[in-house]
Amino acid sequence: MNPNPFAWSFRVQMLFGFAVCAALLGFALYVEHGMFMLPCPLCVLQRFVFAAMGLLGLLAALHNPAGRGGRAAYGLGIAGLAALGASIAMRHAWLQMQPISALPSCSGQGLGYMWEALGPIDAIAASLAGSADCAKIDWTFLGLSMPVWTSVCFVLLGLGALAAGLRRR
Repeated sequence: MNPNPFAWSFRVQMLFGFAVCAALLGFALYVEHGMFMLPCPLCVLQRFVFAAMGLLGLLAALHNPAGRGGRAAYGLGIAGLAALGASIAMRHAWLQMQPISALPSCSGQGLGYMWEALGPIDAIAASLAGSADCAKIDWTFLGLSMPVWTSVCFVLLGLGALAAGLRRR
């Protein structure tokens, strides 16, 4: 196989994107269960977006549309999800740069509880508002926090999906 990912077939590129999303979700589960760091509601939303991107990539690989329009639709769909995920991750990174005293106190409630108590729309709105729980920086790599790294992953996956979906074959 050619080591250049831009020369791979559409199916292989989508499978690669699926594998990257699965690996990122696996790492998130390791951090939660192996390192005992509970995710805040914004982290959970980012996980949902990675899962949706991975599933759409897997669907694209299984479908493997012959026409350019089908490939473009999958690429644009994944890129749209990546943009959503990147915006959530950047909001999370922005919250981490704010003083803790400027944010609401930790709710202590997970996204599942808020979903049941407030309903889906209000739970997502409350999650995006953030809290002091979301502003804590528990993990860094090369001086950057996890939301910064996830935003980088979202951007790279989105650009890769666009390249795969819009490339002439």
